Amino acid sequence: MTRTSRPGSLLALAGSILAASAVLGAAQSAHAQHWDRVLNPAPGAINLMLLLSDGTVMASANDGSDPIGNAWYRLTPDIHGNYVDGTWAPLAPMLDTRLNFQAQVLRDGRVFVSGGEFGTGGSAAEIYDPTTNVWTALSVPPALWTPGVNSFSDGNSKLLPDGSVLLMPVSPHQPGVPLRYDPATNVWSNAGHLFRGTGSGATWVKLPDNSILTIDPAGTLSERYIPATNTWINDGVVPVSLYDSFGFNMGGGVVLPNGKAFFLGATGHTALYTPSGTTAPGIWVAGPDIPGGMGTPDAPCAMMANGKVLCVASDAPTAGDHFPERVSYFEFDPTTNTFAQISNASGGSTNIPTNIAAMLALPDGSVLLSRRFANTSVWIPLGDPLPAWKPTINAITMNPDGSYHLTGTQLNGMSEGASYGNELQMSSNYPIVRLTGSTGNVYYARTFDWSSTGVQTGSEIVSTEFTVPAALPPDNYTPTVSASGINSDPFCVAPSIAQSSSSQNACQGGSVSFGVVAGGVSTLTYQWRRGLVNLSNTGEFSGVTTATLTISPATATDIGADYNCVVTNACGSETSSPIALFICAADFDCDGTVDFFDYDSFVVAFETGDPQGDFDADGTIDFFDYDAFVVAFEAGC
Repeated sequence: MTRTSRPGSLLALAGSILAASAVLGAAQSAHAQHWDRVLNPAPGAINLMLLLSDGTVMASANDGSDPIGNAWYRLTPDIHGNYVDGTWAPLAPMLDTRLNFQAQVLRDGRVFVSGGEFGTGGSAAEIYDPTTNVWTALSVPPALWTPGVNSFSDGNSKLLPDGSVLLMPVSPHQPGVPLRYDPATNVWSNAGHLFRGTGSGATWVKLPDNSILTIDPAGTLSERYIPATNTWINDGVVPVSLYDSFGFNMGGGVVLPNGKAFFLGATGHTALYTPSGTTAPGIWVAGPDIPGGMGTPDAPCAMMANGKVLCVASDAPTAGDHFPERVSYFEFDPTTNTFAQISNASGGSTNIPTNIAAMLALPDGSVLLSRRFANTSVWIPLGDPLPAWKPTINAITMNPDGSYHLTGTQLNGMSEGASYGNELQMSSNYPIVRLTGSTGNVYYARTFDWSSTGVQTGSEIVSTEFTVPAALPPDNYTPTVSASGINSDPFCVAPSIAQSSSSQNACQGGSVSFGVVAGGVSTLTYQWRRGLVNLSNTGEFSGVTTATLTISPATATDIGADYNCVVTNACGSETSSPIALFICAADFDCDGTVDFFDYDSFVVAFETGDPQGDFDADGTIDFFDYDAFVVAFEAGC
């Protein structure tokens, strides 16, 4: 098959689409950074939020009071891809009730959850399939787990390079031994042994080399998990204390665009870590203190597309109040190493503790905030990502099953997105594909089988599969890919032919059809040809501008090995491989067998003057036709 692309068409097509994709940036510039209250409240109070691979948000229903919930809701953005004007709908409830639990969106798009500091699910795990809206219980082998004795509780988790989930139970089967779950094989195993400590209450940060960095609970020593060797190794000493001395909590942590890790402390201190890139210890330095003597005891933060970190802080914990109920919001700027206080979030009180808040980095570059209310807010930051941070799309091709294969670079973003600490995981470092139509309407594809779960993958070629919505209206769509809120430039996709008919045998006067299965995220046109000559809907040919060409009745003049179809859209074209048509002229009655019934059928046509009696197609029925049929009959097929 051959494919051609027309850059000029991309420019012509994308004019309005580029303008539509710039609406967010224009709105940010026009209104500066601000909070927007999500127009529609959720059906109930929500806490943990996850970004599903189809661009919708899955939110756990919980207000923190008894009874602990097991419900989930889905937030779907509006037709312009705007979450502020999105709508909520209920999802199937979990099998167990949970509050403060582990959660990961898996490489295949399913959702893994386990544990819960409160509720019935402390010792249990389950998986949700968004395509079927069904939860399925998981069973940990008895050699690794004793339900009721061992508990995941509010431990941490991370998605590893092979797609497995790393978990640190609060009450493990073996002290200091985390677990590893592989959803592809449904296999549980031990995940090495912590270098020291229990890991309970610790914040984990994924580094660009895929190792997992953590500060040991209540101390200043650090260690890392190396997925390739399934081992925990010692790392450097943190120069300041981040855990408070009362609840022994700390805040979230993220990787910055410069590759350093940034941790927020309940003490009001912060710390910066420069990775070594090897198994050697990295370098820790103290970061700036949070203004106003505030701290982050179990508090969310989010790495934004503009390179700054959004965070929420409260008064510093005390012996009598581990979670003070007065919060402020800040942006940390790594380029100046400073905090700047921003306005308070809309749609809720500031007289709340930090530990009931959660954040989620959205595909449009904004950050969604929940606080165990039905009302949620979105922070619209000011500033664009640097061009070097953007994902790029190299190619999009169609798979035989009708899904698509996308390759590019930095499809996992510069960071994991949002972080909380130990008991909520809200990572979104995976590709989200948006399709923008010619009128500015936005549809999200569903991605799955991401080749990478890392961050800051640089020039490495990575990939994802995706499917378009079943009811996608016909239009010329331009795809972009988003990773942790940073969007690629629009990409124009030429058609891709996944299947085409093989060569076929037909009988004289019979009917035969050739077809192609082509895909593209823009409206497709078809043109069947013989060689380089376009066919028209005349005579025996029909469907010449559709995916299926029909030839009826087929005659000797239609024999050839040069049938092909050109599939075109606004971005280019692709031509199918040549298809051959063979006609078994001697099978006159078209029953698939050459026998004397064919001879008798020809004689009847010949003697009655039936047009099929003109065997040599010279316009006259005569003994030349009789002789030609005898030769064909004796030769067989």
